[in-house]
Amino acid sequence: VVIKSGAAFERLGGIRHLAVDKTGTLTRNRPEVIAVVAADGFDDAQVLAWAASVEQHSTHPLAAAIAAAGQGALAAQDVTEEAGHGIGGTVDGRRVTVGSPRWIDAGPLKARVKDLEAEGQTCVLVAVDGCLAGAIGVRDELRPEVPEAVRTLRGQGIEVSMLTGDNARTAHALGQIAGIGDVHAELRPEDKARIVAQLSEASPTAMIGDGINDAPALAGATVGIAMGATGSDAAIESADVAFTGRDLGLIPQALRHARRGRAIMNQNIVLSLAIIAVLPPLAITGVLGLAAVVLVHEVAEVVVIANGLRAARAHKR
Repeated sequence: VVIKSGAAFERLGGIRHLAVDKTGTLTRNRPEVIAVVAADGFDDAQVLAWAASVEQHSTHPLAAAIAAAGQGALAAQDVTEEAGHGIGGTVDGRRVTVGSPRWIDAGPLKARVKDLEAEGQTCVLVAVDGCLAGAIGVRDELRPEVPEAVRTLRGQGIEVSMLTGDNARTAHALGQIAGIGDVHAELRPEDKARIVAQLSEASPTAMIGDGINDAPALAGATVGIAMGATGSDAAIESADVAFTGRDLGLIPQALRHARRGRAIMNQNIVLSLAIIAVLPPLAITGVLGLAAVVLVHEVAEVVVIANGLRAARAHKR
């Protein structure tokens, strides 16, 4: 756990709400293509190859799964990505666009897309030259440690919310497994940032994510936490805290340690103020001589330092 500054550590100790991105944070970050549905006049393999051609230029975890599954993918040119919506590029002279059902109309595949989402899959649609070519279902399983981490956080008095750009059906299904009741789905990056800002106004809120879509929300939280060394540069740069691993058990452990460190800081401040308040009157009235005042002051400094050193001990539970 890398904390960028003492101020960030102090803020981390006051967190009362945690907003968590789903993809790559709550999930294993090993999504796989489960289903490909081609529209009339198109072939499943060709739809997947077109999608893979443009998705290999994206940093989104779902894009990696599609790129790995696509066979015979050609190099895409003039690639442009719109965060929270999708990506597009020119493949073999044709304009290929890959994105969420909120960005590309599912048309005749709406019923099939709903079925895939009900099965816990995230659907992306593929359009070629403005015409719907097909849908791809991708699933990323929940990390096994998530339910226990959520229970531990709640035991510490910290509320947990899940934020995702995924469809509501998949999001609520995963939220139920994870034990998270407050689920916000079908969000764009600006929506995540707005919700995190609202939560931060109500109580100190940390946001944890790993993608470029999470950067605005990370920057707007009381404390931004970038998950995993493989997270995007934008997310890591926007965050106050970075987790170099992928174990979500680090979250309650880090929050507990920061809370303990914050308590030690407050103890030292109170002790220092008490010494400052008591010693001058005693010296002025002659109750204590100069040597005694200096001795008490130096002993108090040693006590403050020794108390502060307790923060170096991180208790793992």
